[in-house]
Amino acid sequence: MNKQEMEIAGDVEILTEPASARAMESLPALASQRDVERSEKGKCYSATLQRTQPKFSIVIPAYNEHRRIGETLRRIVDYLHEQNWSAEVVAVDDGSRDDTAQIISGFAALNPEVRLVSNPGNQGKGYAVKNGMLNARGEIVLFSDADLSSPLSEAPKLFAALEAGADVAIGSRWLDPALQVQRQPLKRRIYSRTFNLYLRIFLGLPYHDTQCGFKAFTRRAAETIFPLQQIRRWGFDPEILYIARKKKLKVAEVPVIWGHDERSTIHPLRDGLRMGVEVLKVLGYAIKGKYRAAG
Repeated sequence: MNKQEMEIAGDVEILTEPASARAMESLPALASQRDVERSEKGKCYSATLQRTQPKFSIVIPAYNEHRRIGETLRRIVDYLHEQNWSAEVVAVDDGSRDDTAQIISGFAALNPEVRLVSNPGNQGKGYAVKNGMLNARGEIVLFSDADLSSPLSEAPKLFAALEAGADVAIGSRWLDPALQVQRQPLKRRIYSRTFNLYLRIFLGLPYHDTQCGFKAFTRRAAETIFPLQQIRRWGFDPEILYIARKKKLKVAEVPVIWGHDERSTIHPLRDGLRMGVEVLKVLGYAIKGKYRAAG
């Protein structure tokens, strides 16, 4: 591996990697004419980003995503260029066992607005999101699942909520179920609604949907919430919303287009039980004063 630069932010190790030799070897396969054109656009884009703080940061956590991460990054970068946004993309590899990191490195070599951040081994989605959010530079920071179940074209809805005064804007699949272009299987919907009721009872969260992987934050809100985050795996979403409420931040729930991806790696029963335990840990952390350290 080439030289790595590492800095510490709280308990999160941020490792930003330049393109590896293996990734550079893969560039001919990636460098289609469209990629070359995108790279030329990216050079101008990158020069602007280096001079100024980007308006937006898009954080993408990824674990063993080699089958779709390349296409995901292409879709994101194309949309950023179409909108002419001042934005960066922070792709966080969570210790993948496949070539996810190499694919991201190769893509970043052609698209300077994309950065690879690597976790120290597999830590969990919550850790990956926290790492990306702490490493992001944008005035507004959004994280999205790698499958883009909610397309980036829905992001302006969240940004509009922030412009209207919210500190946090969360995408919701259940405020307007008609926007679900591909619904979850019935069993998953039952688990989802049961977990939502559980959160209302134990954490007092009033939202219709806490688990949609499409959330945006002002920089102040991100800097308030994520240094306090303790949960490293699937149960981090309720925790960050719980922290937001404790810090008296305004949270807006926004209906978004969303489609279920059959390749989802979450197991509704097994991971649902783990998330239930993590919710109880949030209550324990609150009693211990873990969420009083900042803000």
